[in-house]
Amino acid sequence: MPRPGTLPTVLTGVFITILDFFIVNVAIPTTQRDLHASTAAVEWVVAGYALAYGSGLVLGGRLGDIFGRRRMFAVGLALFTLASIACGLAPDAATLVVARVAQGAAAALLSPQVLAILRTAYSGTAQARAVNAYALTMGLAAVFGQFIGGLLIQADLFGLGWRACFLINVPIGVAALAVTGRLVPESRLDGVVRLDLGGTALITLGLVATLLPLIEGREQGWPMWTWLSFAFAAVLFLAYGRRRHPSPLIDLTLFRERAFTAGLLTYLAFTMGMSAYFLIFALYAQEGRGFDALQAGLIFLPIGGGYLAASLLAPRLVARFGRQVIAVGGLTRALGLTALLVAVGGNAPVGWLLPALIVDGFGMGLALAPIMSTVLARVAPHHAGAAAGALTTAQQVGGALGVGIVGIVFYGGLSDGMTRAFQHGLVYLIAVALAVAGLVQLLPRTPRAPRARAQSLTRSATHST
Repeated sequence: MPRPGTLPTVLTGVFITILDFFIVNVAIPTTQRDLHASTAAVEWVVAGYALAYGSGLVLGGRLGDIFGRRRMFAVGLALFTLASIACGLAPDAATLVVARVAQGAAAALLSPQVLAILRTAYSGTAQARAVNAYALTMGLAAVFGQFIGGLLIQADLFGLGWRACFLINVPIGVAALAVTGRLVPESRLDGVVRLDLGGTALITLGLVATLLPLIEGREQGWPMWTWLSFAFAAVLFLAYGRRRHPSPLIDLTLFRERAFTAGLLTYLAFTMGMSAYFLIFALYAQEGRGFDALQAGLIFLPIGGGYLAASLLAPRLVARFGRQVIAVGGLTRALGLTALLVAVGGNAPVGWLLPALIVDGFGMGLALAPIMSTVLARVAPHHAGAAAGALTTAQQVGGALGVGIVGIVFYGGLSDGMTRAFQHGLVYLIAVALAVAGLVQLLPRTPRAPRARAQSLTRSATHST
């Protein structure tokens, strides 16, 4: 049984892994100057983390199933903390890139354990509240990541500058690690389970072959190797689908469940709009409006305020309206982004942007937690790790895909100026938000389950990422 401190302990791990995905954006300029790094090296400070994180999530979830989710959470948290120290003390760009890859790999081991722990340790309305808290934590880390980074750089604590963006993880990680053994319950698959090494190689290499061109393709002008990489990924995934193993890395029967598959597609579409949005909005704030790192971070606060309000309200709305709350979230995002598009086109003062940003954040909050609970609600406990790995992998693939697409749209419009490029990006984001509202309709209205469980999930399932 979970203890009162279980939830905040595991959510701490979620917070720092998502935070490190976004906090580094505002640290890049000062990092490049301090380490005399090339543009390519600086790009890999971001890309190395994303690639290791995204390609290792499915394997991380499976290792938790086999060796224990609490154990793998603790190991991942310890390695993440050590890698953060290495990042913060890096003497040169090459060391920083290696440390960031290690940090991403540790995050891939840590992250899927959290959803699996929530799925197995809690049930009914308690599980719905826990998953809602997970989504809230993840969203706040993403929204406030650049603000926290800007604040740390501006404060220049102990003269650390950009290094504080990494070293801030150390006291947080040590504190969470100290209580993990006492507060987090252990769970794993029953019986003797062998790791499918061949399947692990196929899935991991397939994800690398998918993510690498998504991360690097737009910057390099989509050369031939990117398309060959996508083709190679397809071959690897097809080869995995033809394999037979008593303990597969991903049980493909999961995808026969309509709630899981439709929910995963909806979540993929949602994440295609998140990272892309934060990227082009940060660029617009700094290059189009002339904000410094702290000011650019502050502009994200209205989004965070709307997100927080909606996340707290979502459980009650889902209990009454079910899956359509996700659709309303997508439509609300589209409305907020449309208002932002109009305001930006009219070169409105920053203050005029705030209502649109609040509405957009509110739409994010209405959609995110309900999508996650929908995906997890129908998954059997013995599939918890694989499902969590698949869900967090969809988050990374969707983010990389969204950044790749919006990069084409955004940078393609730069010849007409930063404002016009940002507007082009907003049109893409509006289309993604509407797609989320449409994909939600593929979800089953209510889970096919015994009456008591169905009633419990009806009250709460759709308000849980």
